[in-house]
Amino acid sequence: MKVIRLIIFLLFPVHYFAQINLDKYAIDDDGITVEKPEAGKNYDENYNYNNIIYKIGKSLTYSYFYQNVKGEKFLIKQGKEIQLPGAHSRYDWEFVNFDRQDNETVKHLILKPSSGNPFGKEIPDYNQTAIGYEYIMNNGQFLTMEMTGAIENEMNVWIHPPRSNFFKILELNPFPYIKAPYQIGTKWNWKLEIGDHWADKRWLEWKGGIENNYDYEIKEKKNIATKLGNLECYIIHSKAKSRIGETELISYFNPNFGFVKLEYKNIDGTKTILELEKVE
Repeated sequence: MKVIRLIIFLLFPVHYFAQINLDKYAIDDDGITVEKPEAGKNYDENYNYNNIIYKIGKSLTYSYFYQNVKGEKFLIKQGKEIQLPGAHSRYDWEFVNFDRQDNETVKHLILKPSSGNPFGKEIPDYNQTAIGYEYIMNNGQFLTMEMTGAIENEMNVWIHPPRSNFFKILELNPFPYIKAPYQIGTKWNWKLEIGDHWADKRWLEWKGGIENNYDYEIKEKKNIATKLGNLECYIIHSKAKSRIGETELISYFNPNFGFVKLEYKNIDGTKTILELEKVE
């Protein structure tokens, strides 16, 4: 998205625009329905104070695991130090067998909405709720964190997934997204241009940009067992296609807690599963 200098192009049928309250909402340049800022209101009043799910001060803790094509499960931890130009360095990541965790294994991801526009200098007209992801290790410290954005209003809920370290693989999958009307059979689509800096030899390498074409549909509404208890969820099936292959996402969305479970099928046939465990 804007934070990482991506450009999104969307195609909507003409009748879709007739359903938008143009006095209150607009289709932003990323293609999602956003609130129009009102004169005299600050950033939080325009974009954050009416949120139910991604409300300032909340903390949403997710567990996760990666599953290879053999069915083996893994988490991640800090890997080797990589030297960069200019005497700089960064740390790579590596997989840890799910049953062989240590204190430095990343066990949870914590999503935290925050106030204001943290990208104000670079993007003064930013129109999303800022969210951070903290990568928490078993020792209680965090390996890293990232800042990105989410959009929540009565027309749609859409969020960036975590995309640091191993989780950059999720850039190639459909993003968590639900659009009104919330009912079985609702369908929508959009497109995203993705650069080759998201490539990695551990899943797939390519050269040049790709265009992901996404199709979404609300397939079911039912009670499911979650780590928060039994919750009524809308189940959204989504696919992404590009010249390098296909990915999938099944999302389980609850209007009070958001995306309580995300089941990704990655570009290389592996899986990544995130599940909401705690909300504070």
